Amino acid sequence: MQSDNPTAAILVIGDEILSGRTREGNAHHLAQVLSATGFDLREIRVVADDEDQIVAAVRALDSSLGGAFDLLFTSGGIGPTHDDITADAVAAAHGTVAEVDPEARAILQARCDRMGTELTPNRLRMARIPVGARLIDNAVSAAPGFSIGNTHVMAGVPEVFRGMVDWLIPRLAAGRPVQSQTVEVRRGESEVAEELKAVAAEFPDLSLGSYPYHDERGWGTNLVVRGLDAARVGVAMDALKRRLSL
Repeated sequence: MQSDNPTAAILVIGDEILSGRTREGNAHHLAQVLSATGFDLREIRVVADDEDQIVAAVRALDSSLGGAFDLLFTSGGIGPTHDDITADAVAAAHGTVAEVDPEARAILQARCDRMGTELTPNRLRMARIPVGARLIDNAVSAAPGFSIGNTHVMAGVPEVFRGMVDWLIPRLAAGRPVQSQTVEVRRGESEVAEELKAVAAEFPDLSLGSYPYHDERGWGTNLVVRGLDAARVGVAMDALKRRLSL
């Protein structure tokens, strides 16, 4: 699909994802948001709670560091425990260090005051932000994420992550949302492959895909046309339906 939208990558951080202990859903949620708001997601990568791996991935993916994509979004590793090392790793990737940020500390202190709890050293770890970073609001549990360069660092807890996404995305310069149309056929992929190939060749600026499924009635396929121009997508879908005699 031809696009001039900003490109993006997602970096999911956590041993619990790689071990299968936790089912990852943040990348799926963000992928849907990015597509709907005008960002082209090009890569999703998962790494362990390992500083060298995180640093290497951030440098490879963030264009401000010579990486491949305009924007990088991360999920996980900014909590209060010893294995929450994302802030330090992202700081290292950007050539700085993580320190207790006065604004982040004040946010956490205000939450502790409201809850009648102490701002312990472990809780204070969540105020450690790379020097020069900008805070990402957390309306769910207060502890902020942060942005540095083109890297946007968010929590791994799904509810918190989604709240941060809701706050962050409207503040970024977006492109055009992806437009799509879908037609379902009760045929296997191999039975529609030639027609799909022909229409894809006719409309090289669009993305055409086939997604098979199986249910109690047998095989079926969802055929999807995607692009940035709704009218163009409609013309291509009409062409596909004609070839399939629909």
